[in-house]
Amino acid sequence: MSQINALDLRKGHLVMHQGRICAVFDWSIMRNDRRQYVYVTLKDVMTGRVQELKEHGDSKFEFLENEKVELSHSYSDGIEEVFYDKDGAEFRCTTEAAKDALIWGAESYIGFMVSGALISISPPASVVVKVKETAPPIRGGGTTGLKDAMLENGIKVRVANLVATGEKVRIDPITLEFRERIAD
Repeated sequence: MSQINALDLRKGHLVMHQGRICAVFDWSIMRNDRRQYVYVTLKDVMTGRVQELKEHGDSKFEFLENEKVELSHSYSDGIEEVFYDKDGAEFRCTTEAAKDALIWGAESYIGFMVSGALISISPPASVVVKVKETAPPIRGGGTTGLKDAMLENGIKVRVANLVATGEKVRIDPITLEFRERIAD
């Protein structure tokens, strides 16, 4: 584990803060006449607790080297979620560390491993989800407009005007950005 300045942090980095493993959820720099401050939002990967910090640019954080592994969700076991890699090895993490990713119901997920232990789970870069309800398709108005839609998993997103209720769409699960309509 190495030390990293607050100025060198980036969204998605894993750091040790007050004895807890945290993911950098948001990060920005504020400069005034004499000093630089870094506003950092950390999310504890075990409990989901979010903490906002205002640090000097030269404040040190313990940077955690992590490895990304493609995993498939198998089942819930009390307060843990159980995942398997392509070779059949089992990995477990807390339900809190996986709940934001599992809402998407994807076939595979990205697991973050630190020192051989599964720390957190992220959804894949894009997921295919069925539209539960939306306004009727708008034809002839061009394909560039967007309208509100509710997905089967309860997430509200904006989709193309041509998408109808019951159709499948590809969504970026991090930004909730509509990618494309999926033809059956």
